[in-house]
Amino acid sequence: MRIIKLLVGTPPRSVADLIEELKVTRTAITEQLNELVAAGLVERKMQRLPGRGRPRHVYSATVSALLLLFAKNQQLVLPAIWRVIREIGGQELTQEVVQRVARALAQHYQQRIRGTTPGERLNEMTAVLREEGVLVDVEDDNGQLTVRQRSCPYIMMFEESRAACSLDQEIYSLAVGAPVKQVACRHDGTPCCIFEVSGADAASGAPRATLTI
Repeated sequence: MRIIKLLVGTPPRSVADLIEELKVTRTAITEQLNELVAAGLVERKMQRLPGRGRPRHVYSATVSALLLLFAKNQQLVLPAIWRVIREIGGQELTQEVVQRVARALAQHYQQRIRGTTPGERLNEMTAVLREEGVLVDVEDDNGQLTVRQRSCPYIMMFEESRAACSLDQEIYSLAVGAPVKQVACRHDGTPCCIFEVSGADAASGAPRATLTI
């Protein structure tokens, strides 16, 4: 966190810069930077120096690092936005916003999905989610496909109106191409939300899928 705070809002810094500011060894700095780069919190670039000096690596904080630093603020702002939308237009406006946002986000996944059945599309979508850092476990129990999504991509929107749950449901329905029903919710004390996907193509052998988030 000390390295991240030094990199946020400043020009890219070299290992030598960080050693001077943090007063720790080069080994300690490079080990931490490698972990931060692997986690997507720090970006490494090559910088060419004037004259004949050898190029060096410089480091800067990513957007993910900014989100990490200001996570508490987001937990206040996003639910407040949903409350204001509900106060202005009631349930009708809230649902309209959810549907429009869901369509925009679903397009992001649809561009990388090629399957023709709900089961195939669901598997492809979970693969994309993993690439984006979402924790997803997939199980297939005698044709019953279960996806256990242990982290919620929209946890920052978690509030009493359950707008995040509605958004999740709409996105999966659009991306998978089948109706989605929520059967359990974090709001009710369960460890995760559970959605059921129906409408699989029987001719293709695709099973009904249960989606755990």
